[in-house]
This record gives sequence, C-alpha cells and structure tokens, in this order.
Amino acid sequence: MRRLLIADDHPLFRAALRQAANESVGDCEVTEAADLAGALEALAADPDIDLVLLDLHMPGSQGLSGLATLRGQHPGVAVLVVSAHDEPRTVRRALDHGAAGFIPKSASPHDIAQAIGNVLDCGTWLPADLARSIAALPADPADVDLAARLARLTEQQYRVLALLGQGLLNKQIADRLTIQERTVKAHVTAIFEKLGVRNRTQAGVLLRSLDIGESARL
Repeated sequence: MRRLLIADDHPLFRAALRQAANESVGDCEVTEAADLAGALEALAADPDIDLVLLDLHMPGSQGLSGLATLRGQHPGVAVLVVSAHDEPRTVRRALDHGAAGFIPKSASPHDIAQAIGNVLDCGTWLPADLARSIAALPADPADVDLAARLARLTEQQYRVLALLGQGLLNKQIADRLTIQERTVKAHVTAIFEKLGVRNRTQAGVLLRSLDIGESARL
C-alpha cells in the first residue's frame, strides 16, 4: 500500500489533496500535518512514507526552508511542492532543491491526481505552461551550490543546523535532540566545514537565502 503525507495548514485543501490521492492511487494510506513539525513527526513515525505533498508556506516553514529540511532529514522521500506561489523562478528553485514536481494550488483535481501518480512512479511533474517557462529558465548557480552543500550533511547534522538557525545554543540543541553537548559541538564543526562557513551567523545567512520573500506567504 502506498503511503502519502499531506503537509498543508489549510484543512479544505488537505481534503482536496486527499481526494485526488485516492483517485490517483486508489487504496493508499494518507497522513496529514498542519505544520512542518507535524510533518517531521509523521516521517519519523513512518519512514516508509513514499511521497510528501508539501505547502511552501505553513507554520514552521518559510519559503524553501521546509523543502530543504525534509530533503535534508529524509532524503529518500519524494516531495511534491504544492503552492499558490507559482512564479517560474520559485518553481525553478524548488526543483533545484530537490522537489520532484510542483503543483499550483489552482491546479485541477485531474492534474493533481496525475502529478501524484507520476511521482509515485518515480517520475516528475509540472503543469505544461510552467514546464515551458522553466525550460528556458537556467538554474541559479547559488541555489545549485547551496543544495549541493546541504546535501553533504547527515540527517542529524541537518537537524542541528535547523536548530542553529533558530538561534539555539549548543546546550539547548543537545536537550532538544537528547544528545550530549560535546556531540553537538562535533556536529557544528562538521556543519561549518561542509557548508564552507566560519560561524553561526554565516550559517544563518545560508538558511535565510531559502526564503522566497514576503510575497510568497500564501
């Protein structure tokens, strides 16, 4: 049985995605989350989830940060981004950061079902108009470079990085992750080396570059 996770803070849209998933896959198990923390908890509880349908803006996730977090902590799970913020540059950035496809919130139930089916079959999906626009839009070297650097991190290192981005101290991170403080220090050192930064401030700047602007808050 296929397992899907819908991560969106709008209950009505979650219901629409669930219906499209049932129409596309048939007998499937669907879990829902209203924020990024809930999505991460669901993935930790069920590592066999095949696909995440991820809203770009919901509690705990701003811009591409939620996508980067899911890809960093659960690299084996396919992610379909679902967003009303469907400008070609934003879609291009989402793809460069590991999304398997992009569903505009204006998409028809048929297109949503097709997208889910394609990605579950190890393919990709974009609406035809966006696919044409993005074909002529080169990847941003900065995004490609950042995605490559983030991909060097282990899942635990990405968890530490996310907490660093929230301004937590090493002791607070150790308490949150239930690990020893010296282990956190070792992770921080490795994170700085892999990201090519010298301190927390520079690491925070990298994370903030995942934002897609205030206009993306839809």
